[in-house]
Amino acid sequence: MRALIRRNPIDVPEFSSLINHVFGEPIFGGVPALSADDGTLAVDVSEDQEHVYVRSSLPGFAKDEVSVEVHDSVLSIKAEHKEESEQKGEKFYRRERRFGSMSRSIALPSPVREGEAAAELKDGVLTVRIPRVAEKSPKRISIN
Repeated sequence: MRALIRRNPIDVPEFSSLINHVFGEPIFGGVPALSADDGTLAVDVSEDQEHVYVRSSLPGFAKDEVSVEVHDSVLSIKAEHKEESEQKGEKFYRRERRFGSMSRSIALPSPVREGEAAAELKDGVLTVRIPRVAEKSPKRISIN
């Protein structure tokens, strides 16, 4: 015997995805849209003639809680904040500000000199500056 499964006619995956994208939270159930609070890390990537720049907002993170690595023209940023203090006399109904982690790996738009990368965390904004490798121009070969 086959069981009957009741479906919500409005709960079409494409429709739900659109609603979740617009409003940032599930209207008809399901998984909320991805945001920075979910562990992703928004970044801005730019470059000029000499450097590649990656900027990211990390409010509330100290520099010893942030790890930045570059390998094979891929930049990885990880930030983790843990606080394990006990508050006596307070009853918490919701506690969200003290724990969390974010990470992101980004393929850089140009070849870089990884050993010369520099990072700065100032006013909650991480700025990573990596020198670009000079583009090689074609070498002209004379014919004898």
